[in-house]
Amino acid sequence: MRRSCIKNCTFAPQTNKNEKLKMKVAIVGASGAVGQEFLRVLEERNFPIDELLLFGSSRSAGTTYTFRGREITVKELKHNDDFAGVDIAFTSAGGDTSREYADTITRHGAVMIDNSSAFRMDDDVPLVVPEVNGDDALVRPRGIIANPNCTTIQMVVALKAIENLSHITRVHVATYQAASGAGASAMAELQHQFEQIIAGEKPTVEKFYYQLAYNLIPQVDVFTDNLYTKEEMKMYHETRKIMHSDIKVSAMCVRVPVLRAHSEAVWVETERPITVDEARCAFAQADGIVLQDEPFEKSYPMPLDKANQDPVYVGRIRQDLTNPNGLTFWLVSDQIKKGAALNAVQIAEYLIKKGDFKK
Repeated sequence: MRRSCIKNCTFAPQTNKNEKLKMKVAIVGASGAVGQEFLRVLEERNFPIDELLLFGSSRSAGTTYTFRGREITVKELKHNDDFAGVDIAFTSAGGDTSREYADTITRHGAVMIDNSSAFRMDDDVPLVVPEVNGDDALVRPRGIIANPNCTTIQMVVALKAIENLSHITRVHVATYQAASGAGASAMAELQHQFEQIIAGEKPTVEKFYYQLAYNLIPQVDVFTDNLYTKEEMKMYHETRKIMHSDIKVSAMCVRVPVLRAHSEAVWVETERPITVDEARCAFAQADGIVLQDEPFEKSYPMPLDKANQDPVYVGRIRQDLTNPNGLTFWLVSDQIKKGAALNAVQIAEYLIKKGDFKK
């Protein structure tokens, strides 16, 4: 059963079939790690763009980037009418910027797909992962759609496959988060720390709470009153909102000395027992997931070879020895791609597929 199920299941990345549709698109925060990833993802997926506008801070203004063979200059983000005629604005410039400029961006009718945490838990802003709750994006009273936290995105894509078999009541998750989750400068700092240590120098520590090279830091974001970090509480609240569920999530988020791609160890409890074969088939057939689970052949997902990849990779699937209704598995995904830019672009593709943009 196991082999035949997997053999008959294939993963096909989304492609844009609406070739005649041409859109005016903006990227806010174009010079950052996610902004740069937006440029790559939009080009990779042949997104139907007629005109692309790039916005950034006063420091970034004037910088040029190449997109589809054309040089585009970054404009300074200001409160003006630069967003008139824009269909979709992808924003990744931080929560404060998103809050300040949301009205400026949306007042002419642009759909703002925001990568910050500014609006994620607002009742009138949908929080969307297309493989899980794509239709939520169709109801957006403020013209804003929120992109979830990177750790939440990759987890709920996997949880959805299990939820389709039996309702998930409880999740325990330990995350192993790469330096890239803290931005391009954090990635550079990790690389520099390794170089300094090898040279016998004291490593520079600016982007993390402690030296990350050759170390683990059991804190991502600041602590809250309940002793969980904000990152861990995001996973609790965002999962419930995305899945429209009473699911309970307890997370432990750890920063690890990996350059790019987050990993997660997940334990789920369901209303009825789920067999390993059922879970494997569910993952193999799910949108956005690649099953890599041949433990005796030492085949399982690792961040080393999953950076710059689109899917969520799932492996190490097994029964939880402590819970008859429990299942545990391991997943890896590139949090700059699926955890940020790719998910936002997939939201836009979903809107196009549903006919939200007709010209």
